[in-house]
Amino acid sequence: MDSKKLTLSNGAPYFEHQDSQTVGPRGPVLLQDFILQENLAHFVRERIPERIVHAKGSGAYGTFTVTHDISQYTKAKLFSKVGNSCRMFARFSTVGGEKGSADTARDPRGFALKFYTEDGNWDLVGNNTPVFFIKDAKKFPDFIHTQKRVPKTNLKSATMMWDFWSHNPESLHQVLILMSDRGTPHGYRHMHGFGSHTFAMINAQNERVWVKFHFKTKQGIKNFTDAEAVQMAGENPDFAQEDLCNAIENGDFPKWTMYIQVMTEEQAKDFRWNPFDVTKVWFHDDYPMIEVGEMELNEVPVNYFAHVEQSTFSPSSLVNGISFSPDKMLQGRLFSYPDAHRYRVGVNAHQLEVNRCPFAVNNYQRDGFMADSSDYQDKPNYYPNSFDDVKPDPAYKNYEYELDSAHVANYNRNENDDDHYTQPGLLYTKSMTSEDREHLISNIIGSMKGITGPKRDEIINRQLCHFFRANIELGMKVASQLNINIDANMMNHSK
Repeated sequence: MDSKKLTLSNGAPYFEHQDSQTVGPRGPVLLQDFILQENLAHFVRERIPERIVHAKGSGAYGTFTVTHDISQYTKAKLFSKVGNSCRMFARFSTVGGEKGSADTARDPRGFALKFYTEDGNWDLVGNNTPVFFIKDAKKFPDFIHTQKRVPKTNLKSATMMWDFWSHNPESLHQVLILMSDRGTPHGYRHMHGFGSHTFAMINAQNERVWVKFHFKTKQGIKNFTDAEAVQMAGENPDFAQEDLCNAIENGDFPKWTMYIQVMTEEQAKDFRWNPFDVTKVWFHDDYPMIEVGEMELNEVPVNYFAHVEQSTFSPSSLVNGISFSPDKMLQGRLFSYPDAHRYRVGVNAHQLEVNRCPFAVNNYQRDGFMADSSDYQDKPNYYPNSFDDVKPDPAYKNYEYELDSAHVANYNRNENDDDHYTQPGLLYTKSMTSEDREHLISNIIGSMKGITGPKRDEIINRQLCHFFRANIELGMKVASQLNINIDANMMNHSK
């Protein structure tokens, strides 16, 4: 078999790949060695800005198959009948760590899915938790700063982390999940995934319901203890990546079952909490899980950078029949995510293989860095025009609806919606086993012992008040192990 010639980027073959052109065997290198220049110039540009959050991640391709009929809720073509399937791509990640950090660290896990459907790509960008730390995207930069590094020392800080949480009781639900063993999952295969936000589904009759998406692992839940996670971070900071790749390469394809919860618009009006608050869950007894389909990951990308690092996901990538809700966090992400991708990967990131819709894409977006004109070539770049056959289809008109209020203001996110303690309390008493509670308290103590500085006692006491309000036992156990004397004011705050 004839071997392929080694070439430059312009396709010209060359021979001298290992030795630079010099003046004599020990002389200086000549600037005219353009082969050296091209290889070095490309090499120092091999990286793109890492993600601000979710930098450390793993990805795989697979298939999603519809197993149950939910066409009564949505006109999305993917869900039009049982047996429909599509190719998909999943990316799992930690949130706060840098690209080289350990993927066993205590952190939420990103659970981002891209479905390549005939009606366009649908991205469901969630986490391995059903709730989040904050309920308004305006708070997101401040929150993430506390999960990163102190500007002066460039070190992680338990002080600023707990300072932020203690000032924001809406974080308590997610904090308890994070501090439990669910904060250190045993790789990506053994954790559930959630869309987290409330979304909308719209059916063929133009009727809307609110939905939440759930993906239950078929491998079974498995978590590290805190000590095991710390040990693994030192032994193999790429444990989750290796575990996912090895499983797929060995034919042990990981699978998840997709479910939805459904709430009607009338039910939403009477819901005890704001149904669009991402710090709250919908109880399964009230809104049962409805099985939808199965996701299987069966292909490791051939090139990590091209497929995983350059993959982009956005909650704004929706398809006909699936839409958003007034969730304030979701609303902020609709802008922020695609904006981040335009900065990080480029304005034509959607043309890359991992992000490209494999079906028709017809629009009038043109040019920009790394533009690929193979689809549109010399077609008009404006609309309307007299030359192409692209026409807007009225079947895809936006869902029309009335808003409850026409009054514009900066509403206090917690006004008449300040119950931050009932659901965390139920998580502690109803969802956790005695062993779960023991590990939770141990993990909280281990983290809060890292709080330092002149505001240490103030931060700890403020956070203890939140623990007491959620559950007296939780507050007492944390306080006693931190050697904090309980005063009457703290106890009164818990009532």
